[in-house]
Amino acid sequence: MGEWSFLSDLLDKVQSHSTVGGKVWMSVLFLFRIFILAAGVDKIWGDEQSNMDCNTGSVGCKNTCYDRYFPLSHTRFWVLQILMVSTPTVMYLGHVLLVIRRENKLRRRIEQKPGQIGKNKAPKYSDEFGRVQLKGVLLVSYLMQVLFKILLEVAFIVGQYYLYGFILMPLKITCSEYPCPSQVNCFISRPTEKTIFIVFMLAMAVLSVILNIIEMFHLMISKVRGRKRRSSGSEVIIQLKESQRVEGL
Repeated sequence: MGEWSFLSDLLDKVQSHSTVGGKVWMSVLFLFRIFILAAGVDKIWGDEQSNMDCNTGSVGCKNTCYDRYFPLSHTRFWVLQILMVSTPTVMYLGHVLLVIRRENKLRRRIEQKPGQIGKNKAPKYSDEFGRVQLKGVLLVSYLMQVLFKILLEVAFIVGQYYLYGFILMPLKITCSEYPCPSQVNCFISRPTEKTIFIVFMLAMAVLSVILNIIEMFHLMISKVRGRKRRSSGSEVIIQLKESQRVEGL
């Protein structure tokens, strides 16, 4: 689990700048993907090529057969998937930290020169404690990273099928390319365990897509409702001021 510590520290910082949906997504990522991948998958896969038995002794046949059906190990594919899917979130964190740094500098300038900086230049995305509000460019940045996570997850789900040509791990694979003689059967070790892990990781990827879609729609709907409430509130204030002006006349 030590090799994941750097990514874990980065994503842990995102927790304080994310919505509830984003925190749930990161919990799913850590508990059901990174932890399972680090704790159990390597022991089940191991050196898959050496554990595969073929009904031939032809030199190089096993290597050719394995490379044809498994151009990339499932474990390395999942590691690449997690790293790629986490990248938009890490980039969002970088944007948030940049905004906080700029607004902290602005606060110091206001404290040093009070009254010389207009109200329109006051910090509007973060407070003095480093907490940010999802609005304006930060809201767009957050929605963009959620959208890219959805696209990357879908791309890896579809790419897994096209890369391997199957979802459930087969009991055997058949090769006839050189240097194998015709119709060589190679038998995969522990195919049932591998199938369970493949289905589990696919289910977590689908769950990740669903969580991100729900979060995106929830954010957009809540912002639209908030805008409507503010507009209706401003209309009420304008009507009250107008009625007071009329009464004064």
